[in-house]
Amino acid sequence: MTTAQKTAQSLLQINAIKLSPANLFTWASGWHSPIYCDNRRVLSHPTVRAEIRDAFVELIRAKYTQTEVIAGVATGAIAHGVLVAEQLGLPFIYVRSAAKGHGLENLIEGEYAAGQKVVVIEDLISTGGSSLAAVKALQDAGLDVLGMVAIFTYAFPAAVENFAQADVALDTLSDYPTLIELAKDQGIVGADDLEILNKWRQNPSGRSADSDL
Repeated sequence: MTTAQKTAQSLLQINAIKLSPANLFTWASGWHSPIYCDNRRVLSHPTVRAEIRDAFVELIRAKYTQTEVIAGVATGAIAHGVLVAEQLGLPFIYVRSAAKGHGLENLIEGEYAAGQKVVVIEDLISTGGSSLAAVKALQDAGLDVLGMVAIFTYAFPAAVENFAQADVALDTLSDYPTLIELAKDQGIVGADDLEILNKWRQNPSGRSADSDL
């Protein structure tokens, strides 16, 4: 199996990813979705946690040899980022979703210096908006962002376009098309479900809970 297939398999096994084409999940954004991904569950499973960490480390060592700092995106990627930084023997920082409202009012936590080369760890990519906001915060602080690596992406067309426009390299351990193909091969979803799942990815915000695709 490829890394993408192994990662998708592990996420399914620990119920970090759930598929429910018949009974849709509601995201915080209000979108109605046949899939729900909660990568925080990875942290409760030592074997999968180590698998994810090692896959990140292998990717960074292969592609981002100049990395000087690892940054995590709060809150979901902080723990994963720490694990990766520890394995690589590198400093770790993280980016808040908003500046702290007291004390030093930091947006970026940890010690860093302008010009340092950083790889950003993210747990999940949907549209890419919050992930790219974290990248911009690091760039505004003078850091040289080499790229972002994430556990999983829904591979929405909008996300692909957003990362391309921002000129930010994105690598993920697994993705929605790989997951759906694996679920089909293992009989987790049938032909009708597969059609729903594929159509939803092309227009994730265009469906209400009681409408047809």
